[in-house]
Amino acid sequence: MIPEKLIQYIWQNKLFCNQNLRTCSGEELEIIDIGRLNNDAGPDFFNAKVKICDKIWAGNVEIHQRSSDWKRHHHSADSAYDNVILHVVIEADDHIYRKNGEEIPQLVLTFSKEIIENCSQFIDENRQYPCAEKLSSLSPIFVSSWMSALLTERLMNKSEHIDEILQKNKNNWSESFYIALARSFGFGVNGDEFERLAKSVPLSALQKHKNNLLQIEAMLFGVAGLLPENPKDEYAEKLCNEAHFLMTKFNLATPQNLHWKMARMRPQNFPQVRIAQFAKLIFQSSKLFSKIVENPTYASIYNLFDNVCADGYWSTHCNFSNVSPECKKCLGKTAIHTIMINCVVPFLFSYAKQKNDDELREKSLSLLEEIPAESNRIVEKWQQFGIEPQNAYDSQAVIELQKMYCDRKDCLRCRIAHKIISTKKE
Repeated sequence: MIPEKLIQYIWQNKLFCNQNLRTCSGEELEIIDIGRLNNDAGPDFFNAKVKICDKIWAGNVEIHQRSSDWKRHHHSADSAYDNVILHVVIEADDHIYRKNGEEIPQLVLTFSKEIIENCSQFIDENRQYPCAEKLSSLSPIFVSSWMSALLTERLMNKSEHIDEILQKNKNNWSESFYIALARSFGFGVNGDEFERLAKSVPLSALQKHKNNLLQIEAMLFGVAGLLPENPKDEYAEKLCNEAHFLMTKFNLATPQNLHWKMARMRPQNFPQVRIAQFAKLIFQSSKLFSKIVENPTYASIYNLFDNVCADGYWSTHCNFSNVSPECKKCLGKTAIHTIMINCVVPFLFSYAKQKNDDELREKSLSLLEEIPAESNRIVEKWQQFGIEPQNAYDSQAVIELQKMYCDRKDCLRCRIAHKIISTKKE
């Protein structure tokens, strides 16, 4: 039996035979508008329009495998289905009615065997990448167009999260950017912890001591709960004293259940080092988001992060416990690019969207074209299939494809699957 999801797909993309249609009762039928897919409760398609005989009907469409599914799903007693104007099925095995007793017209959907053959591979739960073998047959222009759409989709999804942060911060862009930037310094592993840290240490508190690096470090390390109980050196002792004073002054406290991860991590990536680097960035760059908006070029933004180093004490330490070989711990090129990809560009894109600034929006997208493609297991997998990202614009699109379509087995919503399904065999 054909899955209902596939029947919906065939209807939505008009892959059915659409000539000389008749209802199950023999009335002439014309599909004017298939409607809009409903992903929530209720009929499958809203705002459809059909012509039955000489009368035009506007309303909803419900899709099932069999007519009898209407009763089995108890739609007859549900007022949400009173506006159904057409019941689309594969097998008409019963008459169906609205709550008031009126019979609902039905259409038995017909389509080519080729469509089912092409679709079958995309509804096979055991196939992880059903499109892989045919990717090479797709035109580069088509693939490029889909990549552009995926990149925009990814940034729009990230904008939703940014909107939530903005709402909680009363549309304060600087504070919101500071929180997102902090999350970036967690580099995935400690992202949640860094975000909670930033939310617990307001930017306004740090700005009041913007000229004193030690005090900025003290607030961050103190609230992070990473200061030693028994400091072994002068620097750690000063931090502890400053932290006690400043946390009392600003009524700051360590969030509950803050668990910093350090297992199987290179010492230079320890949260202590990343917090020291983050503190240095706050110390060196006041009004950081404003500077980025004013000059959203790759070189300008890169330079803001290029000289961020955890030096001094941190040249010989990765935590407060042990001395390590001397090494100046600066943000590397890959780290800076990661911050630009995951924080700077999404914020610029969201800001441009809110301000209706098309020029800034294009500049935010252009930034990704100047950043090298990311190297990770997702990108490597698609490289095996012949999709070779040239820059971060492409690699972010591939990541969106993987996470929002492939991982969810949502092939029928992907343009690649649709192209393969709808392409006729020679």
